Amino acid sequence: MSSIGTFEEATMIVPDIRETADLRRAYGAFPSGVTALCALRDGVPVGIAASSFVSVSMDPPLVSICVQRSSTTWPLLADRDRLGVSVLGADQASACRQLAGPAAGRFAGLVHHATPEGAVLLTGAAAWLDCSLHDVVDAGDHVLALLRVEALQTHDGVAPIVFQASRFHRLVEDAA
Repeated sequence: MSSIGTFEEATMIVPDIRETADLRRAYGAFPSGVTALCALRDGVPVGIAASSFVSVSMDPPLVSICVQRSSTTWPLLADRDRLGVSVLGADQASACRQLAGPAAGRFAGLVHHATPEGAVLLTGAAAWLDCSLHDVVDAGDHVLALLRVEALQTHDGVAPIVFQASRFHRLVEDAA
């Protein structure tokens, strides 16, 4: 008789998943990249930081971002023809904090570009995705926005920033 592995009974330490702090801690155990979702509105850039970016499909090319339903910025973005997704670079922690702060000062001092269609992209990002809104799905206290990638540009040599446990991190290459 051979054994491939052993099984230990798991005991749930926090049985009440309604506790927000416990949920945040559990969700925060998963590292993710950070993106900026931005567009022009009446010639002025508007945007938010989002760490819930996921690649969804190659054909058609789709990505998703989750946005808090209580966001006052999402309604300003949701009706735009194009939305810029900037995959933030390792040196953009302060830009991320700024985009997560009060709307009035989000773009102060941030170098950015706008496409002719109105997508706003941040300089220094690891990648740019110029997207159109494909669909929106209600998801509890968030909305899940499915975005169709219309154009893109990657920036070789720019490492992405990583967000985990409510802190920013840098990727480190494995020496092996």
